[in-house]
Amino acid sequence: MKPEVMREFSTSDLKERLDEERKQLLKLKLNHAVSPLENPMKIKDYKKTIARMLSEMKRRELEGENSEKATQLIDKKNKKK
Repeated sequence: MKPEVMREFSTSDLKERLDEERKQLLKLKLNHAVSPLENPMKIKDYKKTIARMLSEMKRRELEGENSEKATQLIDKKNKKK
């Protein structure tokens, strides 16, 4: 999944998708342990997708913190005037 597509999801949708991806990765790993997968690169793809989702969630979290800090700075400046 591309990062551009992930940015369009809401945070709750992104969390749900992340849970689904983790479950799928676990299933793939178990299946691969029992009998080799036809395409073991799928495991790598799922790991990358999960990492991208986590990165997007962290980016959103940091943006929220930055906007809060900016609001606090503006409030402090307005109080001094």
